[in-house]
Amino acid sequence: MATLRQLRNRVTGVKNIQKVTHAMQLVAAARVRKAQDAILAARPYAEQLDRILQRLTASIDADRHPLFRQGESGRISVAVVTADRGLCGGFNAGICRRVLSELEAQGEVELVAIGRKGRDFFRQRGLTIRREYLDVFAHLHLGQAVSIARDLTSRFMSGDVDQVWIANNEFLSLGRQEPAINRLLPIVPRETGEESAAGEYIFEPDPAQLLETLVPRHVNFQVWRALLESNAGEQAARMAAMDNATKNAGDLIEELTREMNKVRQSSITLELMDIIGGAEAVA
Repeated sequence: MATLRQLRNRVTGVKNIQKVTHAMQLVAAARVRKAQDAILAARPYAEQLDRILQRLTASIDADRHPLFRQGESGRISVAVVTADRGLCGGFNAGICRRVLSELEAQGEVELVAIGRKGRDFFRQRGLTIRREYLDVFAHLHLGQAVSIARDLTSRFMSGDVDQVWIANNEFLSLGRQEPAINRLLPIVPRETGEESAAGEYIFEPDPAQLLETLVPRHVNFQVWRALLESNAGEQAARMAAMDNATKNAGDLIEELTREMNKVRQSSITLELMDIIGGAEAVA
């Protein structure tokens, strides 16, 4: 059984940890609100851009654009978006395991790690990472997404890979983030409804020129959306994990306090027995 001093030291240590986890929970709560605002601000642009692309691809032969063509090399590039830090529950492990299971069913695959945790996960399993992007979420901005999208697009355009996928955690709510793997390239035009397909639109400049401008923006924004989703999901997962850690620390403090009281009561009882025994011996 631990001594009274040891129990007091453990209670002090757990209380200090509880302060840290509570502070991390508050920081994550503030950051997840900002991340949510960023996603809500980006959605209208994403919806309108997708709508315009659908109209353009319905008006012309989209296969003439290189980003719509399916290659034949059989090589796939997967960009995995994870966090640079831990202490966020199963946020990083979930997406990494999902990608690992998908890789087993594919042929030749090259990995692009966006985030330190994903890089470490795949390196420990002996997988080769072609390129890594670290500390992206420290100062997240659109320029980083454009740089990543440009690298992925150049690999596809050069014929080194014939498919590009992006894997990230999708932010559904504060308590729910789900791993998702979506194809980034080649772009597959979605089938439009009868009313939309039958409609005729006048574009200025012509649809081919618009496609040259909007398709790269579409790819850039898909990468940007994945980064925003992952950032919001990371903060939400960390907030939940630190909340659970704070509650568990409180439960542990109560348990240690009860044990400490038992040890104190036992020591007091022993001292009283010694005093009574001594008094009887004198008498």
